[in-house]
Amino acid sequence: MLNEEKIKIMNKLAMYEQGEGKKYLPVSKYYRSDYIGLAMIKNFFLVTIGYCLVLAGIAAYFGEYLIDNIHKMNLVSVGVEAILGYVVVLIFFSVLTYIQYTVKYHKAKKSVKNYYEERGQHKRYCEINRIVQGCTGVRRTTGQHPGGIIVLPMGEEIEKFTPVQHPANDVNSDIITTHFDYHSIDHNLLKLDILGHDDPTMIRMLEDLTGISARTVPLDQRDVMSLFAGTQALGISPEDIGGCKLGCLGIPEFGTDFAMQMLIDTKPKYFSDLVRIAGLSHGTDVWLGNAQVLIQNGTATISTAICTRDDIMIYLIGKGVESGLAFTIMESVRKGKGLREEWIQTMKEHDVPDWYIWSCKLIKYMFPKAHAAAYVMMAYRIAWYKVFHPLAYYAAFFSIRATSFNYELMCLGKERLVYYMDDYKKRKNELSDKEKDTFEDMKIVQEMYARGFEFVKIDIYRAKANRFQIVDGKLMPAFSTIDGLGDKAAEMIEDEASKGKFLSREDFKNRCKVSEKVVETMADLGLMGDLPHSNQISLMDFMEM
Repeated sequence: MLNEEKIKIMNKLAMYEQGEGKKYLPVSKYYRSDYIGLAMIKNFFLVTIGYCLVLAGIAAYFGEYLIDNIHKMNLVSVGVEAILGYVVVLIFFSVLTYIQYTVKYHKAKKSVKNYYEERGQHKRYCEINRIVQGCTGVRRTTGQHPGGIIVLPMGEEIEKFTPVQHPANDVNSDIITTHFDYHSIDHNLLKLDILGHDDPTMIRMLEDLTGISARTVPLDQRDVMSLFAGTQALGISPEDIGGCKLGCLGIPEFGTDFAMQMLIDTKPKYFSDLVRIAGLSHGTDVWLGNAQVLIQNGTATISTAICTRDDIMIYLIGKGVESGLAFTIMESVRKGKGLREEWIQTMKEHDVPDWYIWSCKLIKYMFPKAHAAAYVMMAYRIAWYKVFHPLAYYAAFFSIRATSFNYELMCLGKERLVYYMDDYKKRKNELSDKEKDTFEDMKIVQEMYARGFEFVKIDIYRAKANRFQIVDGKLMPAFSTIDGLGDKAAEMIEDEASKGKFLSREDFKNRCKVSEKVVETMADLGLMGDLPHSNQISLMDFMEM
């Protein structure tokens, strides 16, 4: 049978080892004299090497003077002075090292000793070292790639290649993992990384909410295309949303300030233009200081500028460059390796303009057109829902893409939202990373309010843990939007609410395993309704007033 108490002790020791113990445990392995002695020896060699390097540097700096005057110098006297200087420096640093490592030794001993005394245990340092060494290297959890799939040869079992186990955090899971690093078995097995992406998840939620398949969404709808040039399709003006000139806030690929400025500069008219803009935004040194300059001065347009790696090969083949060479040039440019002189000469012979060659030389990385087209297709479909099914769009966006949504700041009315947005603008240069994310979510909420939509108060019996819902033509936020309420706690509330009514706030707290502070926050927001504070029943509750 496993000794649970010993396991707990070893686990705590291991945690200490990886934390404060990293600094102090190695010290505790030595006697004081040995520990300080080793430090003094190390100091001797470091000081000696450093002093010699300094002398060499001085000699090199004054080399010419020394060569011209060496016959006038008393070399014995110079040598004595150098040795005396070395002795002084060595003594100085030795004293400092002695003091430093004496203090460090005592701190380490005290730290390890206190660790056990806090737990009512008194152990000799040799026993501490023995236990620590037994814990060293023991894995306490397993890392899991969310989309890492191992493919086995036909007819083979995984146990033939590596031992397996259930995840450390869920031994009853259907998933099996291994403690082996993949690279130790990658010569025999194939690994596929099935990566996640928010856009398909968002599209699936939009389909579920509307009953309309994204595959049926047209990719040439005029109102949708107008989002990338103005706000008219949303029925609002830029003044309603803080001066934002476009309607593509919250649209993947095009919802950031950087991307929207690209849209303003390039003025896209067609779906193909959006694909090219996506290519520009994902490249390195393709837009800023490159295509942007060419478009602004009229040398090129969004249709003629280099935007994706495929553009180069297709353009050069169209100019008459041999297809194999065109491919080679494309590969070199898209990897940031530039152009060879012979390639430049060939390009000029085929009437490739100087600005095109200049642009190729600046590029460090280029996005493939197929990737850009796939991303834009998803973005365009999401934009279609934004125009024609706005509540579904906002529900999906806030559920999946909003990273710092805050119920108190955003869901209690337009005026309250504007107040906090103004405050954030005043402190623009002082905002934390979380506040910056919150401000970005505020912009989408402001747009929703401007379009005439509102939030409904969270109902503790109807709300979901992480998903917004459409309720009576309004949006009901998720529990996770409440400040201080994490995903696990939100899931617990949803689960407990489905089991029956809460008797009181006390009952809510105990069943949902939330803190008193969370209960108080929810009560202040008016989400606890008329729930009494305690399960205690007062006789006054039965008396008629």
